[in-house]
Amino acid sequence: MLNKILNTNQKIDKDLILKLISFIDLTTLNDTDNNQTVLKLVEKANKGFKNTFPAAVCVFSNFGNLAKENVSANINVAVVSTCFPTGQTLTQAKLSEIELVNNTKIDEVDVVINRGEFLAGNLDYITNELVEIRKRLPNKHLKVILETGQLKTEEDILVASKLAMASGADFIKTSTGKAKIGSTPEAVFVMCKEIKRFYIETGKKIGIKPAGGIRTLEDALTLYKIVNEVLGKDWLTPKLFRIGASSLYDNLIESYNKL
Repeated sequence: MLNKILNTNQKIDKDLILKLISFIDLTTLNDTDNNQTVLKLVEKANKGFKNTFPAAVCVFSNFGNLAKENVSANINVAVVSTCFPTGQTLTQAKLSEIELVNNTKIDEVDVVINRGEFLAGNLDYITNELVEIRKRLPNKHLKVILETGQLKTEEDILVASKLAMASGADFIKTSTGKAKIGSTPEAVFVMCKEIKRFYIETGKKIGIKPAGGIRTLEDALTLYKIVNEVLGKDWLTPKLFRIGASSLYDNLIESYNKL
């Protein structure tokens, strides 16, 4: 079915490119980030393109308030947390950080599961951490990063997706962007199918956020087609579909200008 979706012709026009821009979480997560680099990202987001703006800016949690105080009101601020990108630290340290993040002005929190514990089969560990994180974020959107490139099988991706959604995730996200393998069509397809199953069972719509290695119009269009075919047009909104990226934003603008 995935091959059929990917081979489906999709008309590319300026309106579609603008729609893709509106899904972007414009991101800077570099070791050398500072106030200046974050404010530069915020300035780019605020400027927008053809009156279209990214859905959010995504930064490290220590820059969350700075970004929120300077970003336009129509753009959310997301921060990464829980020992991003490894997820390897004491659970209590993660929960303490989450409590601090919850007291900031930001809108969304992207947390990452501990893949070592997951691959060791310690699923209760993953579930318990996520449940406790959810309790401490009563008013923030929670995105759970699976780091699908480090999971061994499609079944692993399915199980991780199921655990994240059952534990209170508002979005499930493919990748941190820091692993060798980022977002892949195969992983997004599996996650979308599990989101659909969860919606049928519970009536709750969970969002999908591919991230990692998404750079071109063709990359973004592939994701768009998968979400559209598996989940339908209801998901083609920034409330339920995000693309974590940095260079994609500029590349979509370049593609628009070439049409």
